[in-house]
Amino acid sequence: MRPRTFAIFIIAAVSFSVTRASAQAIDPTLCTADNTTSDQRLAGCTALIAANQGTSQEVSNAYAERGWAWEDKGQHERAMSDLNEALRIDSNNAKAFRVRGELYRRAGKFDLALADYNQAIRIDPASARAFDGRGNTFNNKGEFDRAIEDYNEAIRLNPDYAMTYSNRGAAYYFKGQYERAIADYAEAIRRDPKNARAFANRGAAFKKLGQTDRAIADENEAIRLEPGVPEHFSNRGLSHTHNGDYDLAIADFNEAIRIRPQAKFLTNRGDAYQFKKDYDHAISDYNEALRLDAKFELAYNNRAAAYQAKGDLERAIADLEQAIRLNPNNELAVKNLAKAKLQRDRLALVNPSQGPSFDCTTASQAVEKAICSDEELARLDRDIDAAYQAVFGRLDKQKADALRREQRTFIATRNRLFGSPDYQLKTEMEKRLAQLRAIAPTR
Repeated sequence: MRPRTFAIFIIAAVSFSVTRASAQAIDPTLCTADNTTSDQRLAGCTALIAANQGTSQEVSNAYAERGWAWEDKGQHERAMSDLNEALRIDSNNAKAFRVRGELYRRAGKFDLALADYNQAIRIDPASARAFDGRGNTFNNKGEFDRAIEDYNEAIRLNPDYAMTYSNRGAAYYFKGQYERAIADYAEAIRRDPKNARAFANRGAAFKKLGQTDRAIADENEAIRLEPGVPEHFSNRGLSHTHNGDYDLAIADFNEAIRIRPQAKFLTNRGDAYQFKKDYDHAISDYNEALRLDAKFELAYNNRAAAYQAKGDLERAIADLEQAIRLNPNNELAVKNLAKAKLQRDRLALVNPSQGPSFDCTTASQAVEKAICSDEELARLDRDIDAAYQAVFGRLDKQKADALRREQRTFIATRNRLFGSPDYQLKTEMEKRLAQLRAIAPTR
């Protein structure tokens, strides 16, 4: 059972631009000026509203612009309040409907978003941004063909807006039409060479076509343009994982986690460790992923794969059952659970002489269960016990007592450290067997 990596990060971009800038004074014209910051727009729009000297349409637009500035600062309720006021003042304000529709879309309220975008288009059917935003909403709802229809109209109305090509590329990507997605991303990049999201998304499409080197080149460019976005590092980490360059992948996942610790990044790093057969480090990452998000089903599925590889079938089965409880439609977890239970049942029928030196029916420690569930570990345990018994009977009393204490220490340490990231059970058992076989008899 191989771990299943987290999906590539595909970004359907915002459907209208956010203006930013550098002016310092509270100037009402900053409300609608280009190249202004959110704070400057807030101040400018507030001054414009307070002056109360414009037409109702101008005041309504000021509320709409200020609402978007509030949203840009994470103040969603204040943003919605301003947009509602904008529409109270002017119920035919297409921009206010468009902006409120985007806020609903971001909040996952897609039906409300569609209603507002429909109104914006009814009032201003030449608004390319309204068609683009409604396309994004359909994209979010999984209605990709309807999204593409809206993107087509947005491009007809404004063929120079790069983001619409990128958004349509995302719709084609989700439809599995990767060549068409790549063509749209390339067009977005041609019109806006600083569009990091377009590079990231084109890289994801290249990866789907097996063109990992081209994917990494695009991911490198996305990182250069936006070094503070963790998804770019995670995407490149997934490409390195695909190539088998696990240390490079882990380095990228480390950076993604440093920027923003999230369950998906930790799960991806856990997968890279698991592909390296470093199961304890993998389990440690899955544990942390689940601490951050206890409902992240992929971490349960992939942690189960690590437990199964370590021979701890009971823990693997428990994790797979939890993954299925979280998502009963998780076909991969259902299939893996059936395989794990079959392996457990087969091992239960193994001849006891092929088992470890202790009785598996009474095993209580996690390490004992792991040994019982793995034929190679069981053989190592039998060999260790046989070597111990053979040499113990050939030592004088003083050395025999010392060996007994040493063996007890080995078992206690094994029981205590099993499951920790730096403890490799098979390696330690092999070392112990070699030590026992190297002891010379004293009588």
